[in-house]
Amino acid sequence: MIKKDQKQTSFEKAELYEVIISLLMAMQKEFLELTKKKPEAVLNKSKIKMVNRLLKKCRIVLAWEQSLEYLDLIDEDDVPQNSDVALMLSQYVAAMNQFQSTYYGWDGKESRWFIYEETLPLP
Repeated sequence: MIKKDQKQTSFEKAELYEVIISLLMAMQKEFLELTKKKPEAVLNKSKIKMVNRLLKKCRIVLAWEQSLEYLDLIDEDDVPQNSDVALMLSQYVAAMNQFQSTYYGWDGKESRWFIYEETLPLP
């Protein structure tokens, strides 16, 4: 049973969240390790593309969330350092955790996503 004021999301966003959250957490962990070893080391183009590909999926999940305006993609021309990426990933993890705490929870019988009855197209 959904409370009257319970916020809801789309099935597609909840499903995409489930697919990418573990990837995001693993990427964050790797960059935290790299930051400990070589914080000033810069990323090559292929790593930038890999990180941005995952962050773009996160931005789909967070499309109508207020946190999105504070989240950036990596500028390929800027050549960021490991520590820059670790900071960006921590912001995305925080935003994704907020998404889950807003739209996932106990309904009186089970823990589940609170989903719209109708399917909405992804942005």
